[in-house]
Amino acid sequence: MPQANIPSEEEVLSYFDKFSNWGKWGDDDELGAPNYITPAKVKQAIATVQDGVRVSMARTISFESTPDAPTPPVHFMVESGEGWASGDKVTSRTHQGATDYFGMIFHGATVTHVDALSHFFWKGKTYNGKPAHLVSTNLGATFGSVEEAKDGIISRAVLVDVPMIRGIDWVDRGEGVMIDDILAAEERCGFKVEEGDILLIRTGQLHRRNVEGPWERSKGSTACQASVLPLFYERGIAMMGSDTGNDVNPPQYEKVGSPIHQVSITAMGIWILDNADLEGVAQACKERNRWEFMVSIGPLRLHNTTGSPVNPIAIF
Repeated sequence: MPQANIPSEEEVLSYFDKFSNWGKWGDDDELGAPNYITPAKVKQAIATVQDGVRVSMARTISFESTPDAPTPPVHFMVESGEGWASGDKVTSRTHQGATDYFGMIFHGATVTHVDALSHFFWKGKTYNGKPAHLVSTNLGATFGSVEEAKDGIISRAVLVDVPMIRGIDWVDRGEGVMIDDILAAEERCGFKVEEGDILLIRTGQLHRRNVEGPWERSKGSTACQASVLPLFYERGIAMMGSDTGNDVNPPQYEKVGSPIHQVSITAMGIWILDNADLEGVAQACKERNRWEFMVSIGPLRLHNTTGSPVNPIAIF
């Protein structure tokens, strides 16, 4: 369905300068917009906790190949319980344990993960104007690594449940979530997106996958449209995330194929949460008639990497 108020490519290209946070927290800053999460912001997030109920926002990591995960994570057992099943090998020196190995390409369409500021570039630069070659094949992300979030990302989150606001099952592939959807959610749900918030957008795409099964990425995806980027900047959000890969596909622009990632990360320093499972948290919000809550995200402390798989926890 054609959408109104979609910015032109020329306008989107202007966002790289218009909405830049380069130098805002110093020329050597590698954390970016999570700097907005001050101790006072964390205390505000804690104050939203009323019931002590926790809800995971991570998808279960599957090791099966699917149309949207043609190169799935790998898992095998280094040691298992099969050799100890009879109980005949017990000695004073046996340890009788099981150990695993797993590996994954977590950037993609199925694993819940965060993107650090080293994940995207624009015109040879990444966040804060640092050269793209600081992320190298040999050394990894020597600037903007996920290690910058070693103390965790803990803040107030607000959920924009677009299907609920629009009265639909899910946003169609190739169609974008617009700024009007966010403003409508603020009015209906009684919150306002504020500085330091984690802005979560439910499109219903994961719900559709659960109903219809996975599909090839070439068939498209929904996500926020580039029109929301001015709001991201003006409200000073620390992180955004959704139940998608966070860019509309097929791409809507020729020169900037992933505007949400490219502008948010490289210009604003906003971290991104991809492929979250927002079904449980959406239900928890409806039950309480409250769409703000505390979120705790602890990326793995991986050396020189562009992101990490995560299990974000919502706390009501």
